Order: sequence, then structure tokens, then C-alpha cells
Amino acid sequence: QSIGCDDYLGSDKVIDKCGICGGDNTACKVVSGVFKHTLTNLGYHKIVEIPEGATKINITEMSKSNNYLALRSRSGRSIINGNWAIDRPGRYEGGGTMFTYKRPNEISSTAGESFLADGPTNEVLDVYMIHQQPNPGIHYEYIIPGDNVISPQLLAHRRPGEPLNGQLGMPESTNHEDEDLHRETDTLTGQSAGTFPVIQPGRFPSHQPENQVPAVQPPRQNREYNWKQIGKTECTTTCGKGSQYPVFHCVNRITHEEVSESYCDSSTKPIPEEEACNLFPCPAFWDIGEWSECSKTCGLGMQHRQILCRQMYANRTLTVQQYRCHHLEKPETTSTCQLKICSEWQIRTEWTSCSVPCGVGQRTRDVKCVSNLGDIVDDEECNMKLRPNDIENCDMGPCAKSWFLTEWSDRCSAECGDGVRTRAVVCMTNHVSSLPLEGCGNNRPSETTSCNNGPCAGKVEWFAGGWTQCSTECGSGTQQREVICVRKTEGNFDVLNPYECLYLEKPPSQQSCYLKPCGSKWFHTEWSTCSKSCEGGFRVREVRCLSDDMTASTQCDPQLKPEEKEPCNTQDCIPEIDENCKDKYYNCNVVVQARLCVYTYYKTACCASCTRVANRQPGFLGRR
Repeated sequence: QSIGCDDYLGSDKVIDKCGICGGDNTACKVVSGVFKHTLTNLGYHKIVEIPEGATKINITEMSKSNNYLALRSRSGRSIINGNWAIDRPGRYEGGGTMFTYKRPNEISSTAGESFLADGPTNEVLDVYMIHQQPNPGIHYEYIIPGDNVISPQLLAHRRPGEPLNGQLGMPESTNHEDEDLHRETDTLTGQSAGTFPVIQPGRFPSHQPENQVPAVQPPRQNREYNWKQIGKTECTTTCGKGSQYPVFHCVNRITHEEVSESYCDSSTKPIPEEEACNLFPCPAFWDIGEWSECSKTCGLGMQHRQILCRQMYANRTLTVQQYRCHHLEKPETTSTCQLKICSEWQIRTEWTSCSVPCGVGQRTRDVKCVSNLGDIVDDEECNMKLRPNDIENCDMGPCAKSWFLTEWSDRCSAECGDGVRTRAVVCMTNHVSSLPLEGCGNNRPSETTSCNNGPCAGKVEWFAGGWTQCSTECGSGTQQREVICVRKTEGNFDVLNPYECLYLEKPPSQQSCYLKPCGSKWFHTEWSTCSKSCEGGFRVREVRCLSDDMTASTQCDPQLKPEEKEPCNTQDCIPEIDENCKDKYYNCNVVVQARLCVYTYYKTACCASCTRVANRQPGFLGRR
């Protein structure tokens, strides 16, 4: 048969979630909620307070973030992630219970951090969040002792000091006013019930029934058997301050031979008291943290982990200087990692035919990013720098060419006398006739033909001369030409006053010209104002190398770069003469020698002498 939580054989009693043997989950309260406040300042922010006696503690971040949870006692002692130091996940003792700190590290995981503890706590604890990014929400839940629901019939038949639901009730002398102060609505049942404080077994002396007389123990000197300390328990730790207890056995008072404990009076057996042992510190050790996420989602990457030198003392692990771990080989803090094989580029088709039958065109092919499983994935999963070209130029050779002509112009270039008519002539690819020619050849058709509109009879017109050379050897410049008003007769021209031709449109006498690009040249701004008006200053200007399109270039000759800084105003400074600054006494040189010029009176009375020495010695005239 099984043993119940009440230590009775065949009992089916179990501990409920309130921690009560045979309880019905009505003697405790579940406190839960979600901290969703929007925080602005970086640092520690209090989330929730865990009271003394809390059990089944669960503090969980609702989604993964760059924030951290922290835990400390009400006395200010840090338990997890205190003083801006992030502890690695693990188990940490605090508040009389053991907390499990979890921080999922998988790339695919979206779960946040969490604190878990069974409890109960023996002091008030505060939960904080180290805020670094928007709060995803913190869910908290814990159980605290609540009101025990007890029927009046059970109270009437219960003997004083008898356990109730695995707990001792209040003494019968309990003030009912205090009992009323503990009445409240139970969170789980919503019913009002009397509360009996939780008293751990052994905390209070048991009550003997009034009609029962305690057994009289014989005097110590008449007892044949006594309790004797025969040793101690094994120390709980091999180093770093553990604990042990004395061991008492029942022995014959005369022979000191160990006998069954039933021979001794159990009420006189000494209570073992805890004793400290193995007080010397434990050797320092390397505390190895978990590996960080791999720096690459595929292919060879790097991952890191935190390595701390720690030492155990009094059930607490402390971080110490690294030299204390020099007797041990330090584990690696970095390592290579590879989550999966990277996707790769694959050429799925051959090049298409050229887009033109002759000349230069383009051709294409199909290039895809394929995973290691053979699936086509997004291009971003492959290295874009290694992507094969999916388009390129193609040259199908020279095309057949012919001369293409326009019709002759309708108007003659001269309104009278000899002139010309023009047409456009251009060599172009002839796709229509597909002439078997490599080129148009040298037999270019004429672009002009002569024409004559009859003899001129003293007609007035503008006459333009030839253009001059371009004003610059490279880049943009201007050209000039002379335009005059003339009267044209048979074989002769007469120059007239320009106003004779004002009714006619005058040809331009200036035009822009561009012979060739100049390439990159040095440009500079005007000089700045001199930094000093005398005794040598300097002035600066900005110098830049610009290309033809006025963009920054590096093609200028460094040897030809104009100066960016030069000296200026090198002449000596001439002090301004103040007519009102004069010496009023003949012996002002004594004032200077005695360094009295720092005083306002002497500075005014011997103004000239004090000013001269101040100009020679800057800072001579201090403040008093």
C-alpha cells in the first residue's frame, strides 16, 4: 500500500497546490497579472513585489527582447542580474528558496526570460526589469496562503492541538477580534471563511488534553540508559562553509554500549543544533556561460560565451579576479559555428539568342538561388557578390550599311544671284534591303547643289564674316564674328550704316564653342580674412579637384595644387596712441619697478608707463 502525505499507510491524501496535505486548494490565493507599462528611461524598473510565504512563483517575459529580468531582496541584496552585471542562466538561492533563471538562446525561439521557484519565500522579494527596448509585457504569478474553509462540525470535534488539514490551528485562547481581521474573500472560491494562521509543526509546544496526566520520568541518576553524542553528520560541503549536526544514540549508562532508542526517553533526547564546518574557501573555478547565437545564419560563423572566474562560499557563488583561476586552463570564449549550409547560385538555362541580328545587342539566362535541399529561395539567402550575370552584351558583327538621303531643300540660300540648296546625307544600317556591304564606302553623295534666283538689283542685307577661334583650348568658350550691313550689286558689295538693315533679322555675332573636355582641374575659393591685423597672421581658402561635370575628382596633378594657406599682415603692430594716457608724475618708472600698475590708481596716474610695460609683457596687468 502507498503512504499518504500524512505518513499513514493506505492513506490517499496528497498535497494540494496550496502545500496542504489533504487540502482542497481553497486555503491559498493565486495572484497573477501582466506588467504592460510603457517605459521611457533606461535602467532598472520595479515590476512586482513577491511577498513572504509565496509559492509556485513564475515571472515570465511574454516575448523575446533585449531587456533583462532582475531579482533582489527587500534588504537590497542582489540575487540575479544586479549592479548592471548579467548572470548566466542557472539556479540561484534567494529568499529561502531556489530560483531557476532561464534565457532561451535559440535563434528560432521567441520565448522570453523567466524566473521560476517552488517557494515558500521567507522574505519580501522585488522583481525588476532592466529596460533597454519597448516592454513586451511581463506575466507574473504566485500563490500565497489564504483563508482555510473549516466547517463548524469539524471545529466542535477537534481536540486542542490536533492538526487540521496538515496544519496546527490557533490556540483556543485566540482573540476572536483578531480572527475577524483575517476574514476576507478567497480568490479561488469567492467564499468568506475564518482564517487560521499556518503554524509549522514543532514551532509551538503541543497541548496535552486536560484530563491526561503527564507520565512522571525517573530521576536522571536512576536511569539505566542515557542519550550520548557518538559523532556528527557528514558536512554538507567539502569547502566554502557547510553545516553538520551532532548524532545522539541511546547507550547503557554504565557500559556505554549502544542499544535501541526505545530504551531511552525520547522527550529527553537533545535536539541537534546546526554547526558550521569546512569554513575554508573552495578553489576558484571557471564558470562557463552559454554560447551566443551564431553570427551567420548559414555557413561558417562565430559565437561567443562569457567565462567568469568564480568561487563558492557560504552557499553563494561570487565572481572574483581572474588570477585566482590561473591554475586552471581558461576555456575558449569564441568558437566557429555553422547552423546550416548556405544556399548557392545555380545557372538554370543556357544563354538566349542575341536580341539583334547584327551589331551589338543583349542576351539573357536564368540564374536562381537554390538551398541545400534543392528548393528555389529568395536571392537574399545567397551571396549577392557571387551572383553570376544573367544578362550580357552580344556582338553579331557589322550590319550592312547604305547612304540615306533627304529631298533637296525648297529654298535657295540666296534670294538673288548664285546660291545653294541642301539635303541631309547619313550612313545607316539598312535592314530592309540587307545590302551585302561592309560599309557605306567613300562615295558620299553631295549635300549641296547650286541654284540661282536671278540677278540682284541693289538689295540690302546683313553680311556675316567667319568665326574667330574659340576663346578656350578646352571646355566651354565663345567665338566672335563681324556682322555688317551691305548692298549687293553685280560683282560688288557696298557697306552701309547698320540702321539700313534694322528691318532685317541680324545674324548673331557671338556663339558658344566647345573644342574638347578639359579633364579634372583645381578650383579654389577666395582667400579668407587674415587672422591677425599685424605681426604675421594667416589666411586660408578651400581647394578642390573637380571634373568637367563639376563633381569631385582625384585626377588633378598634385604638383599643381594651389596653396590652401599663406601668411599675411607681416608688418609690425603700431600701438594706438591715446592722447589722454599720460604720466602725471616724473617718477612713474618707480611705480613700474614696484609692480604697482596692477592697482587702478597707479594705472591711471602712470598710464603711459604702465601701458608700455603691459605691451611688452602680456598678462602683466592682472586683476586685484
